[in-house]
Amino acid sequence: MTLTLEGDSSEDQRDRFVEEALPLLEQLHRVAWRYTRNHADAEDLVQDTMLKAYRSFGQFAQGTNIKAWLFLIMKTTWINRYRSMQRRPVEVLSEHLADLEFAPAVRQSSVASESAELAALRTVGDDHVRAALGALPEGQRMAVFYVDVEGYRYAEVAARLDIPVGTVMSRLHRGRRTLRQLLVEQGRERGYPRDTCSAA
Repeated sequence: MTLTLEGDSSEDQRDRFVEEALPLLEQLHRVAWRYTRNHADAEDLVQDTMLKAYRSFGQFAQGTNIKAWLFLIMKTTWINRYRSMQRRPVEVLSEHLADLEFAPAVRQSSVASESAELAALRTVGDDHVRAALGALPEGQRMAVFYVDVEGYRYAEVAARLDIPVGTVMSRLHRGRRTLRQLLVEQGRERGYPRDTCSAA
C-alpha cells in the first residue's frame, strides 16, 4: 500500500508522521483484516485511518502512544463505516434470480429446516420473547441482541461493546442457554406439550 502525503502541513510534521506512523502499517493492516475479513476492505480501512491520522496529526501530542491513537482512529472509522452500510438498502442482483425464488411457497418450503429455537420463538408471542430477553443480565442480553436479533458478527459486537471476542462468545453462550430455559418455562406455563418445550 502506498501512502502519499499531501496538504498544507509543515515538512517537520510530515517527517514526524512518516517516522512514527508509517512503521505501524503492517500492524494496522492485521487489525483491519480482523475487522473486515476481506483484504480489499482492510486496505481501504487502513488507508482511511492513515488519511484521518495525517489530517489530525497536528493534534497528536508527541511522546504519547501513537499506536493506540491510530488503533482508536481505525476502530472509530470502522464502526462509522459499518453503521453507514447498515443504513443502506439491501442490493440484490435480480438477473441471477429465477421467478420461482420470489414465490412465497418456494421461500417457505426451503430444504433447510429452521432450528428448534427459531421454531419455539415463532410460537411464543413477541412480548414474551422481549420479556425473557429483558430478564437476562445486561452483558448476556447485549450479546444475544446484537448477534441473534441484529445479526452482527462476533468481531463487530466485540468492537461495539469494547470487549474481547472471547467474552462475546461466552456471554452469548450463557445468554442463549438462559434464554432457552426462560422460554421453556414460559411454554410450560402456557400449556405447550412437555416434548415441544424440551426440544426448544
